[in-house]
Amino acid sequence: METLTRVRSQRRERLIERLIELFLDRGFAELGVADLAALLRCSKTTLYAVAGSKEQIIVTVVRAFFRRATARVEARLEEETDPGGRIETYLRAISAELAAASPAFFADLTAFAPAREIYRNNTRIAAARVRQLVLEAAPGQDAAFAGAVAGLVMEAIHRGEIKANTGLDDSAAYAALAAMIVTRTGRAR
Repeated sequence: METLTRVRSQRRERLIERLIELFLDRGFAELGVADLAALLRCSKTTLYAVAGSKEQIIVTVVRAFFRRATARVEARLEEETDPGGRIETYLRAISAELAAASPAFFADLTAFAPAREIYRNNTRIAAARVRQLVLEAAPGQDAAFAGAVAGLVMEAIHRGEIKANTGLDDSAAYAALAAMIVTRTGRAR
């Protein structure tokens, strides 16, 4: 029985990974469950093993994307020991994870409230992490200010304000933020 459960769990995880890639490439709002099944060459029943409705599938997949991205970002961060380098590594790793996402994916994240909230929550966690990294790299009031500014910019990226004002997509905005914060903390490499 355990083997069957493990096999089903592995299949489900592989399907979620395929859905992540599809969502990143095409978005998800315009795709029905039948469309997803056709694109992934599986049955609708197989998709409903991920979750019980299209909306729940979306939430499951978006959560999985951010969980995967967070794990990859943290893994990259573990490789860096220089405190200033950790800030740049962290923000550039976020940029790299978001680079795979199409404009359609970001538009759908914004339009679908449960997905938007997942993104918002992940942005808040990442902003707190950046503030912590900045304080570790350059303790003091200036670092606290730089960390707070980074958090505000990250939230503006999430809300689409940076793209509207600069034309930078989320990935490019995180790369620019990395360059700015690293320069501000005096740790440019």
